[in-house]
Amino acid sequence: MVVGVLGAQLASYVIWTTQARSSQLEQLDELSLNVAYSVASTVRFFRSLPYDYRHIVLDQLRDMGGTRFFVSVNDHRIPILDTGTGPGKSLVVDNFQRVLASELGIRDALVEFSRPEELRLLNNEVLLHDLPRRWGQHSLLMEPLSPPVLVVQMELEPETWLYVATLLPIQDLFTAQGWLSEERLLAALLVLLTVIGLSLAGIRSATLPLGRLSRAAHQLGNDLDAPPLRESGPREVAATAVAFNRMQRRICEQVEERERLFSAISHDLKTPITRLRLRAEMLDDPLQRERFCASLDELDQLVKGALASVKGFDLHEPLQEISLRDLLEGLAEELSLQGGEVAIEGNAAPLTVKPLAIKRCLANLLENAIFYGGRAEVSLDEEGTTLRIAIRDHGPGIPDADQARVFDPFVRLEPSRSRHTGGSGLGLGIARHIARAMGGELTLANHPRGGLVATLVLPREPGGNALQATWGPGAMD
Repeated sequence: MVVGVLGAQLASYVIWTTQARSSQLEQLDELSLNVAYSVASTVRFFRSLPYDYRHIVLDQLRDMGGTRFFVSVNDHRIPILDTGTGPGKSLVVDNFQRVLASELGIRDALVEFSRPEELRLLNNEVLLHDLPRRWGQHSLLMEPLSPPVLVVQMELEPETWLYVATLLPIQDLFTAQGWLSEERLLAALLVLLTVIGLSLAGIRSATLPLGRLSRAAHQLGNDLDAPPLRESGPREVAATAVAFNRMQRRICEQVEERERLFSAISHDLKTPITRLRLRAEMLDDPLQRERFCASLDELDQLVKGALASVKGFDLHEPLQEISLRDLLEGLAEELSLQGGEVAIEGNAAPLTVKPLAIKRCLANLLENAIFYGGRAEVSLDEEGTTLRIAIRDHGPGIPDADQARVFDPFVRLEPSRSRHTGGSGLGLGIARHIARAMGGELTLANHPRGGLVATLVLPREPGGNALQATWGPGAMD
């Protein structure tokens, strides 16, 4: 935009300057020809006067203050500090010499230009400003302007020089001016700043709704209950906001419908499972009864796990500031009642999260660690604007090729289908879903001395961008 505006201004100034100079030269050509013919008439008149009458006529003209010329007859050529250069001066000199030659046959006339403050007149070479006002100021000054004074001197006869001075009323006729003057540079700068300022204001007003849309789209991934967008701004942006709000409502409705569906399925399955369990208890064969009850328990666990995977993150739970150290100690105390051992190191400032969701995420990770390793070691670590929680167990670990696969629903590396030797395969998937919904990430890595390290990284600001960090085998000693 800057380049375009500057280019347009430069082009317009080039065209304007060229036209202005051409117009000035045309005006000067016409004016100089008219003055040249007037000077020729004046010279012809003085030539026709007897010698003794010339001074009388000149004195009368000066006393009257009339005539557009200052005319004098001198006994020598008055030195003139010639000024002016360029095509304008050449045009005037050529016109005068051509007219004087054709009208009077004079080919040696001196045509020069002088500034009024340097102009000398009469035999004693007195300055213009030293003469009485009625003698020369009226015809040769144009205050406050200071156009150049044209001086024509020609020798009428030996020791008799006719001196004719007149104004060419064109200001700055021979002043050397660049086509890009300071005034034009200032005007160009003002135009540029105005255009850029108005453009920035327009762009800003157009992009503000886009910025709100971008923030809302990012927040939607973390909180479906975020307030809807303002449906304002340019027509296209307002239409996009309307579509975005409609999409958000439909997503919320679909998620809620999914939860209601699985809740209904879970509720409806509990009744036949309970009836089957009662009938299984009445079986006479103890082995068949035990196997039947085990299958029913597994079915019940699968139903609960499926429902839990759907409700992996409570959409309507408000954010609260909690101490993760206290939360981990509470979970460790609960697990200790089941024979699990949890050691916690480090501390961290309170974190603003959804408390039930983060509790469920950490509980799943700790239960996995206790189940496969018997004990867990937890470390809390602040890393700038993020919080890092590493949970290490002392189990067999997970092969590197399978570490990504274990997050998929119902995937269990332990081949048993018994609830006593393996879970439903949903815990890690739910934990990672919760972590990502809070703008964090969950990764797995095998420890060099055995066991698995699950590392959870959460942002300090709720709804922050998903954070990427490097987790190596030495995540926890």
